[in-house]
Amino acid sequence: MTTTDRVQLDIEENIAYVTLNRPDKHNGLDEEMLLSLIHTARTIRKDRSIRCVILQGNGPSFCAGLDFGYVAKHPIMVPKYFAKLPWTKANNFQRVAHIWRELPIPVIAVIHGNCFGGGMQIILACDYRIAEPDANLSILEMKWGLIPDMSGMVTLSRLTRVDIAQELTMTGRFFSGQEGAEYGLISKISADPLAEARELARTICEKSPDAIAATKYLFKKTWKKDTRMALLWERLTQLRLFASKNQRIAMHNALNKDNEPKAFKNRKSFTGFSS
Repeated sequence: MTTTDRVQLDIEENIAYVTLNRPDKHNGLDEEMLLSLIHTARTIRKDRSIRCVILQGNGPSFCAGLDFGYVAKHPIMVPKYFAKLPWTKANNFQRVAHIWRELPIPVIAVIHGNCFGGGMQIILACDYRIAEPDANLSILEMKWGLIPDMSGMVTLSRLTRVDIAQELTMTGRFFSGQEGAEYGLISKISADPLAEARELARTICEKSPDAIAATKYLFKKTWKKDTRMALLWERLTQLRLFASKNQRIAMHNALNKDNEPKAFKNRKSFTGFSS
């Protein structure tokens, strides 16, 4: 277990549980929370035994977004983290959300209570979003005269229609987890989203970790691309899996259902699959 004042990391049975841990502020994003989330994601990336991530919030909410009270007292935070180094793809505001999309393993967000602004953009960058039906959601940046700038423009365009994305962004209105599912922003509604997340994570962990990483990579590369490029990436990705150790184990397990299944090896660091 790794714990900071803001983020807790627990690893159980190849599943990393990442818990936002600022409950008195509804897990609002201050500087320490932002940097701790980025550090935690990088720690997970280095551990090849981890097969899946469950991202959750401690206390009454998942995440109420950027803590503007903190920002008002520390105005240097905005220019410091909005600036981007020339050789990087994203600034730290964008990275705190987009880094979960870039992990080579599935990330499941568990949503309860409030999920606003930056918190909303973090869950949109996850692979699955399981929410309580009465979770209170909002793309809230318009309240502050801003736009979603934590990679929301990347993820919104992949999950819902442009008119829905524009309306929610332009109004900043609140909507329920149930409405979010209707818009395509929430994957599943559950009275116990953590239990649902655990079940999904355990199912994923039973599969070849290389094939899981390849699947995430392939959808990221091909989603909404033209057919020719999608077919090319499909072929190239499949070639990397053929006759690998974990593919052979998967084949053995599938053909020998009456025998004890062999355990998969730790996730291989495929070139490209981790990008």
